[in-house]
Amino acid sequence: MRSNLRLPRLSWRFVPVWQRNYLVWKKLAIPSILGNLADPMLYMLGLGFGLGSLLPDVDGMSYLTFLAAGTVAYSTMNAATFEVLYSSFSRMHVQRTWDAILNAPMTLDDVLFGELAWAVSKSLLSGLAILTVIWGLGLYGNFWLTLAIIPVVLLIGFCFGGMGLVMNAVSPSYDFFLYYFTLAITPMVLLCGVFFPVSQLPPVLQAVSAWLPLTHAIDLARPLVVGRLPDAIGLHVFALLAYGTAGYVVALALTRKRLLR
Repeated sequence: MRSNLRLPRLSWRFVPVWQRNYLVWKKLAIPSILGNLADPMLYMLGLGFGLGSLLPDVDGMSYLTFLAAGTVAYSTMNAATFEVLYSSFSRMHVQRTWDAILNAPMTLDDVLFGELAWAVSKSLLSGLAILTVIWGLGLYGNFWLTLAIIPVVLLIGFCFGGMGLVMNAVSPSYDFFLYYFTLAITPMVLLCGVFFPVSQLPPVLQAVSAWLPLTHAIDLARPLVVGRLPDAIGLHVFALLAYGTAGYVVALALTRKRLLR
């Protein structure tokens, strides 16, 4: 494990890996987009208009706006996570696509980074779709500030893509991913302020929430939606980059152990 845990040696050869995934996805682009967007948009519109009509303003904004801002981060997280789990696992373990690529002058470092870059691209589509709904419904305070959500979406995709690759590296089957969703993704959705303010949680859970990556993502996205700059921007950006980078490095070590032993 110590020999596998070394710094990545990256090159531009990750681009053909990204391009290969894009060409395959392009054949099924429409059903893929609809499948990734249906769940977060139904949550946002159903709960936003349903509960929103019964609830007072939350943190100085309508509940629909509050939920829409959280859904940007939630949708981006889900898109990146699903891509590096189910799709990447298929290419690594079931289809043996990675084995074929590694017969070319490619390194596993570039293959894995290409997968991460592709996951970030897929998550960008999901984030932009929710952002388009926010623009269409007029749920923003300042249009130009909402454009800053686009790089935030890329950061979120990088963060959760890197983390998901760790699970991809150790998973023996698709069923194993349910543990990750049950023990990591779902608790973050409930603790990090997607559906209600973190301030409503007990102090102990607020302290836990402050360390979770989805909290940093929402703390960046929500102020931008309502038209103000986030507090502690540097901290949130650093946290998302740190989670994503650490995830990629650990995933690379575990994948080396799995494929190159």
